[in-house]
Amino acid sequence: MARVEFDDVSKVFADGTRAVDRLDLQITDGEFMVLVGPSGCGKTTALRMVAGLEDISDGVVRIGERVVNDLTPKRRDIAMVFQSYALYPHLSVRDNIAFPLKIAKVSKDEIGRRVAEAARILDLEPYLKRKPRALSGGQRQRVAMGRAIVRQPAVFLMDEPLSNLDAKLRVQMRADIKKIQSKLGVTSIYVTHDQVEAMTMGDRVAVMRKGELQQVAPPQELYDRPVNLFVAGFIGSPAMNMLEARVERAGGGVAVVLGDARLELSDHPWLAPYDGQPVVLGIRPEDMEDAAIAGDDGSPRLRGRVELREALGADVLVHFAVAARSAVTEDVRELAEDVGDDRLRSEDAGTATLVGRFSPRTRVLEGDNVEVSVDRNALHFFDPQTGLAIRGS
Repeated sequence: MARVEFDDVSKVFADGTRAVDRLDLQITDGEFMVLVGPSGCGKTTALRMVAGLEDISDGVVRIGERVVNDLTPKRRDIAMVFQSYALYPHLSVRDNIAFPLKIAKVSKDEIGRRVAEAARILDLEPYLKRKPRALSGGQRQRVAMGRAIVRQPAVFLMDEPLSNLDAKLRVQMRADIKKIQSKLGVTSIYVTHDQVEAMTMGDRVAVMRKGELQQVAPPQELYDRPVNLFVAGFIGSPAMNMLEARVERAGGGVAVVLGDARLELSDHPWLAPYDGQPVVLGIRPEDMEDAAIAGDDGSPRLRGRVELREALGADVLVHFAVAARSAVTEDVRELAEDVGDDRLRSEDAGTATLVGRFSPRTRVLEGDNVEVSVDRNALHFFDPQTGLAIRGS
């Protein structure tokens, strides 16, 4: 096992594209680190620099105590699992798993022991004589994992290994990979575009954008305390609702005005210095509820018209239009484009569509007027110029 360190690492391609820009990141011994971000953010390039598949333009990459910038992939003591399974179709599962050990001229007895142990860990014992074509997608991915495990590397590198699986298998395999990594205790770097994968698997998650590290933290901290608009909008599904708002003093506290709504926030004194200034208000879908169910709890209220109802069983996603303006910043546009969300283009200038995650007991239907209770203690605020979070201590 070993720690991995990016020390002021950059990657600039021949055409001048700066894929990774001064990345500083320390991954501790045995940690499961997930790199996440939109397509083209530099996460795969960062992984490939650790693997030795991309040259490093500037900075230093260390594995353990060794600087590995100039070492060949073979000498870095890493094992990589790719998006494609890259299995040999003419070899059995046993021989596919054993292949890297045979190349390394490991003894026959040792190969047998390591393959048997990997098959046990991965529940592949019944399939060792089968060829890859006789396996499901999830089983093939476990064979690819087995081929990495038998090498007993210091570091596992995984580049979107679940992207070829269907939704149900992805859920199962992400749990399997996390359990396997925890059992083996091997330092692991996992790249994904899927923020749900990142949140459910990582000990810590590093969010990247345009080659730069935005925030690295445990998943819950990313969700609760995003450092900027980009992280706030990228983490969470459905995404955080973003609205233009203005802060005003109100008695002993402050109020946030958005469109024709006014949210009184007596317990947010740290917003007082922003009196009269515009802010971006962020509200997560799960921090809103049908007021008919929430009851008279004293929470601030929004009023809107239901455009779409999506019943998911455990909860209901309600899309409703309010008389306010969606926040349109560079960060918000980039996030919307990444997921193909065209609401920013389709909304009227004075109308924003929000998504709330309501209790399944809600009775609101498409076309209804709805009053929505908002959890004032879960609101997020951002500077529209810098995109940085505004929060109390």
